[in-house]
Amino acid sequence: MLKKIVAIVFFVASFLSVSAQNNLPNTNIYLFDIKQVTDSTYKFTNPQFLTMFNEQGYNNQPSFFSKNELYITCQEPYSNQSDLYLLDLAKKTKVKITETPESEFSPKRMPDYYSFSAIRQEPTAKDTLLRLWEFPIDRITNGKPVFKYITNIGYYHWINGYQVAVFIVDDPNYLAIASTRTDELNPIATNVGRCFQQMSNGNLVYVQKDPYSQNSVLMQKSIYRM
Repeated sequence: MLKKIVAIVFFVASFLSVSAQNNLPNTNIYLFDIKQVTDSTYKFTNPQFLTMFNEQGYNNQPSFFSKNELYITCQEPYSNQSDLYLLDLAKKTKVKITETPESEFSPKRMPDYYSFSAIRQEPTAKDTLLRLWEFPIDRITNGKPVFKYITNIGYYHWINGYQVAVFIVDDPNYLAIASTRTDELNPIATNVGRCFQQMSNGNLVYVQKDPYSQNSVLMQKSIYRM
C-alpha cells in the first residue's frame, strides 16, 4: 500500500521551550510516498519540497485534514509571529489561514470535521498565555477558545468530541485529559514528552521521563478506565 508521509528537516538543532517561540530553528517540510517492502522495511520515493516559499524560516507541525489538504505552521525569518497555512497538494497552491497579532500553531482537524483547532499565544501584561482555540473550516468567524479557564496548553490531541489530551506547561509539565463540557482537568502523568497519540484500541501512548536519570519510558494508558 502506498501512503503519503511528511518529514520535517531541521537545519538548526536546538530544543524549544513551548513558551519561547521567538527563536525558532530553520526547518522545512518534505512530502514522500511511502511503501512497505517487508515487515520492517519501508521505501521512500517521490520527494516534494513543500515549503520553498518560506525556505529560510520555521515550518513545522504538518497535519493532514484530507488526502490533499495539509495544514502547517510557518514563521518567516526575522519575524516573531507564526501563522497557519493550508497547502493544497493536488492544486499545488497555498492559502494563509491566520494573520493575527498573536501566533498560532499546531493545527488539527476537530472530530466534528466542520472545525479545526490550534494553539494561540496570547500576550498579557505579565506573561503569555497558551490557549487552545477552535475555528470553523470555512473561516466565516474568528473562532473562540475551546476552554474558558484552561490555559498553558503546549500540545494536544483530540480523543473525541469533548475530551482532549493536553500537555500542560508547568513545573513540572504534565499530561492530562481535559473536558470541553466541564472545563475540568484529569492529570495522567508528569514529566512527559511532547508527543502523544491514541492507538487503535483507544489507549493513549506517551513518553514519560525519569527526572533523575533522564531515561524515557513508553507508556500506555486506558483513558476509559479513568
